[in-house]
Amino acid sequence: MLIVRELSLGPLRFAELARDVGGAPTDVLTKRLRDLEAQGVVERRELDPPASAVAYELTELGRGLERPMLELSRWGLNFQNVADVAGLAPSSLPNGLRTILQPPPDASITVGLRSEGRSFNLRIEGGWIEASRGEASGADVSFSGTPFGVIAAIVAGGDAEAEVEIEGDLEALEALREMIVLPERLREEALATLVGAAA
Repeated sequence: MLIVRELSLGPLRFAELARDVGGAPTDVLTKRLRDLEAQGVVERRELDPPASAVAYELTELGRGLERPMLELSRWGLNFQNVADVAGLAPSSLPNGLRTILQPPPDASITVGLRSEGRSFNLRIEGGWIEASRGEASGADVSFSGTPFGVIAAIVAGGDAEAEVEIEGDLEALEALREMIVLPERLREEALATLVGAAA
């Protein structure tokens, strides 16, 4: 599922994938990729010039794992602590937000994310959030900061926003906040932690 999580944001070369799944041993990652290729979940393709390299990406069958992956992540929130978010890697930020945001069918927002030199975008449309790597063209609202800072700014607002650069439509930011679905225990813990940090 770690491979599926990272490839849900778009194709990656082997070295990039190894880094984003937490530095998995080469032989283990190679075997996992071969197994996923054999099952039709992942495929290799040549990147367009000037990259001239092989990348791995999800097939249509593999894309079918995105919704179950997010639902499993939402279930897992029942066992999360705020401290778990503090060490979140930049590549986990888009799917972290996809986990806590549940948009209504009529929502239409583009979100730009920049964290530790990496860029991502979220396109919210028809009750679904599509996530990918790269700059978001024409983003309604953009966030720059650590993964923890961005999530805190969206969830808690107030003083938490001071740690993050926010650009764009503040109404879009408020709309995002209305989409947040967290277990009550986790929401209370998050707010208490952020208030304590601000004090």
